[in-house]
Amino acid sequence: DFSDRIIESKNEKYPVGSYCFSQSGWRTHTIVNPKGDAREFYLLPDFKGLPLSLAIGAVGMPGNTAYFGFLEICQPKENETVVISTAAGAVGSLVGQIAKLKGCRVIGITGSDEKCKWIVDDLGFDKAINYKTADLKKELKAAAPKGIDCYFDNVGGEISSKVLEQMNLYGRVSCCGAITGYNDQEIKVFAPQRYFVFNQLKMEGFIVHRWANRWMEGLTQMITWISEGKIKTHETVTEGFENMPKAFMEMLNGLNTGKAVVKV
Repeated sequence: DFSDRIIESKNEKYPVGSYCFSQSGWRTHTIVNPKGDAREFYLLPDFKGLPLSLAIGAVGMPGNTAYFGFLEICQPKENETVVISTAAGAVGSLVGQIAKLKGCRVIGITGSDEKCKWIVDDLGFDKAINYKTADLKKELKAAAPKGIDCYFDNVGGEISSKVLEQMNLYGRVSCCGAITGYNDQEIKVFAPQRYFVFNQLKMEGFIVHRWANRWMEGLTQMITWISEGKIKTHETVTEGFENMPKAFMEMLNGLNTGKAVVKV
């Protein structure tokens, strides 16, 4: 994915010198015949002086994933408790800040003490839990004594099982990813159906391009929030086109904070 400048054009809608998003692979140059599909190619809106690299982060697909995936599916209400897994990642770090803007109490689950400190001290989360060192079930109970209303799930597996145990009546789960199961052939977790039945929970998975017809709405709102200082962004930058595979593998192993970006 690139935030790139158009250097030659035969289409008056896409003038030379303008910047675009292009999902076209790891390349230095690409020839595109635009089809008006937000998944593949679109002109960037006015970034109001923000870094253009945000076009593949907070003002791009990850930003819209947080914006639509959380607000549309979880439907958060003021004073509710929200839990986010992979809370220091490109999407989770934004979801937590949006939840705070909506007046929620926010608990982030992440994989290091440094990331815990970042999401609390810099991003304003109310509580952070290092799942690698903490007794997650016990820590969740202490952090959310009145239970959990919304869960933004990026991981699946055992972590999500422990969150579901503590969901409140009519709780909502936005299922964004299941990274714990992408490589493992077998995952042993308890059957969650009893919690869905007795607590009348709702879980819904999504692909962000469901909201392709509202794409610019999300990007414009994120630009506004970032420009107003209401949402903070962070990038883990890897130098060099040749290091793209390294950056990708490090992202999957949780070594990035915020959005992983390669500077070409």
